[in-house]
Amino acid sequence: MKHLYLKELPKYEHLLEATKLFPEMDPSALEVYLYLLRAGDESYRVKSGLMESHNISGGRFGVLMSLFKKGAECSNHQDKTAAQLAEDTDVTRATMTGLIDTLEKDGYVTREPHPEDRRAVIVNITESGNEVMEALLPEFFRIKSELMSPLSESERKTLVKLLSKIIEKAKTMPSTPEDSIPDEQTK
Repeated sequence: MKHLYLKELPKYEHLLEATKLFPEMDPSALEVYLYLLRAGDESYRVKSGLMESHNISGGRFGVLMSLFKKGAECSNHQDKTAAQLAEDTDVTRATMTGLIDTLEKDGYVTREPHPEDRRAVIVNITESGNEVMEALLPEFFRIKSELMSPLSESERKTLVKLLSKIIEKAKTMPSTPEDSIPDEQTK
């Protein structure tokens, strides 16, 4: 899903000029934000192309990745309920139900009753689901490595630290403008 609907990013000089109309705007902050969105959009475009070539959506990939094990000898594999998968992949339970439905229809997962909770089901990846992941993951990892290849190891570590700061700040900010207005002001 595209986040930035601009063909060309504005030059810093144009952002600086815009502060005459919007004095609260920090041109360097906006420039970084726009580049962050563009980098995300381009990365998503590359990933989506790979997923489409394997007839898998990002959501379905997340479920299969959460369930993937390379054979029965995988020691860290555990049974997962639909609710646990929803938590793992950060989607609603309703969305997870739809993802599991389509994965089951395609033969990539099976459902079985939970041994202790009648309301829950255990979701297992099938041999066919493992085969899809074994075919997709080498290319997925190669493409991600290629995408990050312009950065040195040191630059990558710095970028992770910087992005972590942005992520932590975003977590403290409201989702909607109404969330930032104290209750007394909304009455």
